[in-house]
Amino acid sequence: MEPKLFVQAIIKFSSGLLLVGVLLFLPAGTFDYWQAWLLIGILFIPMFIAGLIMMRTSPDLLRKRLNAREEEAEQKEVILFSGLMFLAAFIIAGLNYRYGWIVLPPWVSYAAAVVFLLAYALYAEVLRENEYLSRTIEVQEGQKVVDTGLYGIVRHPMYMSTIILFLAMPLVLGSVISFGIILLYIPIIAKRIRNEEAVLEEGLDGYREYKNKVRYKVIPFIW
Repeated sequence: MEPKLFVQAIIKFSSGLLLVGVLLFLPAGTFDYWQAWLLIGILFIPMFIAGLIMMRTSPDLLRKRLNAREEEAEQKEVILFSGLMFLAAFIIAGLNYRYGWIVLPPWVSYAAAVVFLLAYALYAEVLRENEYLSRTIEVQEGQKVVDTGLYGIVRHPMYMSTIILFLAMPLVLGSVISFGIILLYIPIIAKRIRNEEAVLEEGLDGYREYKNKVRYKVIPFIW
């Protein structure tokens, strides 16, 4: 285990946990927001376990996932819009709990939690299949086109899983208003995909042929 990587991962994890907690509990005005605790549990416990596994088995992949510095100007805009979207969605969810604007039955939160965990498993499989995944858009040295497994079905299975994850989040929190806000993620990620594919076509050998082979970007038979 690399001490520097471990410290970096713990700092990222702790700061993310603290930020989500503040964004949810402060607007809610209470720690007695059970849907927030449910989301924190299903989000951060698997994340912690996955981080430990990656640290032991794939430290290079973990290092790439921790590197969030985008060089593409267009992607910096995508990150900004995504951040604002999540900021608004979490704050609104907390306020919705405090003031009871639209109250969803508890089974919605539980069902959404199951969907969230299934999408998390899908995300983990994407990480297993593609060792070149990073949080930034780039063509890495020695990178090859991955066209098997989930990548033989859609070109961007990672975004497929994140769409499901993010749309499940506000329902776990019991906020249909926040769900409407998170729907903005779809055009945001569409913008990211357009830029990413342009970068890959230009710098990754065989990507144009892969696009012709795998027709759908994110959702089979739809998108």
